[in-house]
Amino acid sequence: MSEIVFESERLYATPLKDSDLENIKEQLQDSEVMYAYEGAFSDLMVESWLSKQKKLQEDYGFSLNGIRRKEDDVFVGQCGITMQDVEGRMVHEVGYLLSKRFWHEGYAIEMAKAARDYAFLTLNAPLVCSIVRDTNLPSQKVAQKLGFKEMLRIVKHYRGFTMPHIVFGMDKARYQSLNS
Repeated sequence: MSEIVFESERLYATPLKDSDLENIKEQLQDSEVMYAYEGAFSDLMVESWLSKQKKLQEDYGFSLNGIRRKEDDVFVGQCGITMQDVEGRMVHEVGYLLSKRFWHEGYAIEMAKAARDYAFLTLNAPLVCSIVRDTNLPSQKVAQKLGFKEMLRIVKHYRGFTMPHIVFGMDKARYQSLNS
């Protein structure tokens, strides 16, 4: 196993590497998985995504990670913490994507909770958010199960589309009160 960034009962996270490219393509080139991004990515877009995650890891010391099952080391998705601009303020965000074949297994909430805990406990984040497209009801439910509350609504512009998003989040004091 590579360096484990965070883990949960069934999953562990390691930094993404070039050998993860085919696994990442399974997610990013699936139009159902990528509906919140207005469709599947091309090979070049997937390669750019992986390069961006590796650069974020280099610059910040964290990014999205490859998520694998402990029982068999199978790659199930990506999850981690990225820095996102929310109305001029850089905030820690829990982000994740699962390959469709692993949907409805409870992995999204399990790995998102582990990433949230990592952000607060290891990265000492003062605020952790999840920025979710307003049409992405399953991810909104994950954010709520994390204990995040709706903070505000923003609009992102991506791939020529205007996309309303909901910013869910929690500050460190709320996190500590929920976990004491």
